[in-house]
Amino acid sequence: MPALIRRLLGHALLTALAVSTALSSAVAAERALVRVGVLQFGTVSWELEVMQRHGLAAREGVELRIVPLALKDAANVAIQGSEVDLIANDWIWVSRMRSEGSDYVFAPYSQAVGGISVRPDAGVAQFADLRGKRLGVAGGALDKSWLLLRAYARRTVGEDAASFLQPQFAAPPLLNELVLRGELPAAMNFWHYTARLSAAGMKELITMPQILAGLGIEDELPLVGWVFRERWAKDNAAAIEGFLRASDAAKALMLESDAVWEDLRPMMRAENEATFVALREGFRAGIPRTGIDEAERVARRVFDILAAEGGEALVGKARALAPGTFWRGGGAE
Repeated sequence: MPALIRRLLGHALLTALAVSTALSSAVAAERALVRVGVLQFGTVSWELEVMQRHGLAAREGVELRIVPLALKDAANVAIQGSEVDLIANDWIWVSRMRSEGSDYVFAPYSQAVGGISVRPDAGVAQFADLRGKRLGVAGGALDKSWLLLRAYARRTVGEDAASFLQPQFAAPPLLNELVLRGELPAAMNFWHYTARLSAAGMKELITMPQILAGLGIEDELPLVGWVFRERWAKDNAAAIEGFLRASDAAKALMLESDAVWEDLRPMMRAENEATFVALREGFRAGIPRTGIDEAERVARRVFDILAAEGGEALVGKARALAPGTFWRGGGAE
């Protein structure tokens, strides 16, 4: 090939690359940046990975920036300090913050909440059999699952669970380890730790839907959601609505496709196939299926129960779910 032709082709190639780079930069510049604070090893990161891997956020004109955080409290600090735009938290925290003058809002993300797992050799066949036994509890004395269990115990056995059994509060990984070693007969842990215990042969004694049903609440309740500032959302309407659509699309894909989960397997750190399947199906079961109106209606009823159990330490001075807690697109109501 003559040298002149080679030079012309080289020049054309460089020009094409420059144009392509410029176009890519322009497209990226047009995307709305959304900074999401997530726990480093939390299950929320699975959905965000699907959003990025399959271009669901980009398709909505959103550029995701994942900000890894070490602890749940770090997420609250990060969003209060405007270091991130979104975090995953519950509507209880949002309601309390709104009642104190902040403008956080909540968009449902998951209804997956752990239940009580027991060892097969613990001699526990029903909830009443836990009387006097030790129960490991994740999340502390103000954890919503523990507070609901206390109310459930009053309703079903006529006694507060705090006196009906012996609660032992500890970090989720430690609770699982103690149960597996036989040092605890039962534990009430977060859903993905409960899934791991089920895969290891532990028996699920009671689920959160069963606890809620015992309290007269038969409907689904998304407890965890995307949390963000209302003012930020109104100023960045395309960003938040695009993000939420991408989130819905990711959940739909995770619900329908097993192949998507194979891509996530390394992130899930499942020790074996049984654990992998339990985590996958647990996540799928937690995908909300109710509308925002129904979710808020149920949340108002559950708020009353939690306020009665946790008091001001949990909900602040509010006596009801704060108006505007649930985001409705374009503005909270």
